[in-house]
Amino acid sequence: MEKQNRKEFLGTGAATAAALFGLPVGVVEVKRPPVVHHVFFWLKNPASTEDRDALVAGLKTLAGIPLIKELYVGVLANTEKRDVVDASWQVSELMFFEDLAGQANYQSHELHQAFIKNCSHLWEKVVVYDAINLYSRII
Repeated sequence: MEKQNRKEFLGTGAATAAALFGLPVGVVEVKRPPVVHHVFFWLKNPASTEDRDALVAGLKTLAGIPLIKELYVGVLANTEKRDVVDASWQVSELMFFEDLAGQANYQSHELHQAFIKNCSHLWEKVVVYDAINLYSRII
């Protein structure tokens, strides 16, 4: 039997799984934690790379909170300018929680409180969007 490398094996396995569940190859249904917490930050000094990097570093410390099931930290992408795109913010974080209680307890968690204490001097404005996830897929 010919030896299969890891990439070939994983590709074959994903295709087989997709076929078993009636999904198109390359599409995988995902059971993502249902509570979505998306936060956008406007820096006091939006042109400061140092302030942006300090905020990003602070946000990464939140990964130590076990209530957070997934954490993404990002900066504004240089995408097409359109009326529906808000390009006024500098840093965002996206979190997923198992339930609303986890999201509520995150608010008072010591690492979250330390983040606010250590980084709030960096931002001028914060906007939070919380949602319940109804559907996820990875292509």
